[in-house]
Amino acid sequence: MLTVSETAALLRTFDNVLILTHVRPDGDTVGCAAALCAGLRALGKTAYLLPNPELTDTTAPYAAPYAAPADFTPDRVVSTDIATLGLFPENAKAYAGRVDLAIDHHPSFEHFGRANIVRPEAAACGELIYDILAALGPITPEMALPLYVAVSTDTGCFAYANTTAHTHAVAAALIQANIDYKTVNKVFFRTKSRKRMQLEGAMMNACEFYDNSRVAILSVPISLMERFEATESDAEDLSALGGQIEGVDCAVTMRELRPDVWKLSLRTGDRVNATDVCRVLGGGGHRAAAGATIEGTWADCKERVLKAIAQHVPDFTR
Repeated sequence: MLTVSETAALLRTFDNVLILTHVRPDGDTVGCAAALCAGLRALGKTAYLLPNPELTDTTAPYAAPYAAPADFTPDRVVSTDIATLGLFPENAKAYAGRVDLAIDHHPSFEHFGRANIVRPEAAACGELIYDILAALGPITPEMALPLYVAVSTDTGCFAYANTTAHTHAVAAALIQANIDYKTVNKVFFRTKSRKRMQLEGAMMNACEFYDNSRVAILSVPISLMERFEATESDAEDLSALGGQIEGVDCAVTMRELRPDVWKLSLRTGDRVNATDVCRVLGGGGHRAAAGATIEGTWADCKERVLKAIAQHVPDFTR
């Protein structure tokens, strides 16, 4: 396992670099990739991001300046904020066996790179990327802005329990780089489309509660997305909704990706280890935020999720 200084030294030897982000890309993976690309270019390196077909309207602008041309052939491949090969987008799978450096912060990280660096205690992978870039040279505004997106989105604008003193220190340093952090906060945390608000209302109306109302299960079937003509941007980070319900310490959001294929997102308090629950279902993540993809009818998948929770929560009751 590499240290920050070793990772910086390794990156200095790289050129013609392709950087990968994960499926259903969030602000952390996109922000990390964009910042790292900017940092490598500042060193005079050729570096690009592999285009991710699932970018949303909020994250796409940060990746756009670094998109790899179709004919780019990399000499080195780096992944950011990807815990497992199963999270590679379809167009990234060709690189699954040739990741030269994997940078991550998930406890479930699978060490698939030829070289790896992981910081499980970090709230966001952006914190680790910041330390690596700082070891390479000055943090420019071009690096700082996507890094602020990375750190702020993975901490719910610094409201989640994973936020640490180091998270705030990194955010402060990024703000000092004279970035437009106010617009980031407005776009990601204080603005919702009408369709998004309709989605949230419908999800709450259909929400099911278990375990003395400590467990909430919210669903986003394809039919709901179609009903409101909602886009991926409208559905971004819907998993944060359940955790805002008073008394809930285990919020389950199930999004139907394809017929009878559900993306499970789990957000939990101290009582429930989200990673343990999701590992039963073939997924992983963090103690308080994890996920998995499961197949079956809504009713069957819901039962599997409840059984997985019961397996790891001794006081769980139906």
